[in-house]
Amino acid sequence: MNPILGPITKSRRGRVEMPAPATTVRVAIYTRQSVEDRTASGFTSLEAQRDSALAYIGAMKSQCWEAIDTEYTDSGFSGGNTERPALNRLLTDIQTGQINVVIVYRLDRLSRSLLDFLNLLKYFEQYQVSFVSVTEQLNTATPAGRLMTSIIGGFAEYERAVISERTSDKMCAARRKGKWMGGPPCLGYNADRENKRLVVNQSEAVMVRELFDLYLQHRSLIDVCRVVNERGWTTKTTTYKNGRHKDGVAWNKARLYDILANVTYIGKVLHKGELYLGEQEGIVNERAFAEVQKILQHNSQNGGASTKNKHGALLRGLLKCGNCGAAMSHTYAKKRNILYRYYMCVTKMKRGADACPTESLPAQEIEDFVVNEIRKLAKDPDLQRQVFEEAARQQKKLTPKLEKERKRIQREVLAKREEIKRLVTAIGAAPGPSDSLAEHLTSLESTVAKVERRVVDIDSTLTEMRGAGTMESITEAFCEFDGLWDVLTHSEQTTLISSLVESIGCNGPDQIHFHLHGSTLLQRPNFQS
Repeated sequence: MNPILGPITKSRRGRVEMPAPATTVRVAIYTRQSVEDRTASGFTSLEAQRDSALAYIGAMKSQCWEAIDTEYTDSGFSGGNTERPALNRLLTDIQTGQINVVIVYRLDRLSRSLLDFLNLLKYFEQYQVSFVSVTEQLNTATPAGRLMTSIIGGFAEYERAVISERTSDKMCAARRKGKWMGGPPCLGYNADRENKRLVVNQSEAVMVRELFDLYLQHRSLIDVCRVVNERGWTTKTTTYKNGRHKDGVAWNKARLYDILANVTYIGKVLHKGELYLGEQEGIVNERAFAEVQKILQHNSQNGGASTKNKHGALLRGLLKCGNCGAAMSHTYAKKRNILYRYYMCVTKMKRGADACPTESLPAQEIEDFVVNEIRKLAKDPDLQRQVFEEAARQQKKLTPKLEKERKRIQREVLAKREEIKRLVTAIGAAPGPSDSLAEHLTSLESTVAKVERRVVDIDSTLTEMRGAGTMESITEAFCEFDGLWDVLTHSEQTTLISSLVESIGCNGPDQIHFHLHGSTLLQRPNFQS
């Protein structure tokens, strides 16, 4: 059946009879623009698109075309994907048989992605709905129309890719010239948004120089934080372009480190590992800045290689503070060539001795204690069953939470990607650096990467939990632990403990929580060979 002309029939003599026009051909007008239109005249691009479509429908009155009352308008949505509310309503109405023809002003108003566009055409064809573009004179009711539609869709996708690449190149070129790319200014500077550059805030500049001087004097992030917090100093108070106000907060190690390592203060710009001369005026002496960097690097315990386990911390990442719940970080001290290892509360490390009452724990003693507790499991079947049942309860309780978190993160990623695409389109249309848009784009991309890593972690955990062993296999595995432990290398012992144990509170043996799936690691060939 042709949705425009109606069914084609044959006469009794076998001749094809041209169908009579259908009573009414219901036409849906779809309009879209990438950025919200705020023109003073009040006449928007969306209205222009709709007027053109209505004129086309008027010319088709002889075919009984009639525009339906429902408006399908997406304002501020990119054409690079199909996650648009009005488009989704249009597809739903097509599925329920309310529409015979979809008309747009121009093909890229429907989609700028060739793959998405072809999928939409396939969807229209499935429900016998024709697609018409006003300016390109395309009608998918004909083979030639379908061919030209695919060709133009390919050019629309190419144009979108070129805009994205051009935007990236423009941002890189601006950074190499030392230009400020927008975003909240750091402490010591204000934003001159009219000239798109940073200007020195003299009162804050004094504070910045004092922070550098204090660090050169104390050579400790914690000590400097304690001094400035006692003075009542806070981080920068910021008023954003949209009027939102953010008050300053107390200093900690991370916030202070960001200040001390920021090359903006010596009038430079860092881009992809390279330093360029910035347009902003420097407020810190380069010699003092270089000396601070040497001290920061010297004070770093692991030289930036946080993934290494140089001194064999068996419970790294597992031990939790019994008072504040923070992680217990592995640290050490050397006296007369003797190494003393400890686990210290991260809260105390960041904020000073008064922040948490938990004392440092001798590393070897707590590690031996945990290993002995696991050895006891090998000799006590009742204790094994208790551990198994408790772990099973915890994992049964955890599974729906992880699945719910995964769905929430996926929705968040989808929303962030939509925002990224809208920002790329807006930046690409701007004549110069777009204030805070570029900075916001970088922040969004970093957020998406972080939450996507969390999805991978959740999937891995759920997979392991679904493959959890039975009570019998876990009992057998714990029995193997006692004889196997002493023949493993230290690296293998660390891997085994982290796989068996989920977390350890520093209050006592009742605070050791086991993974239900972790004990199956004992049965793997690489640990039994």
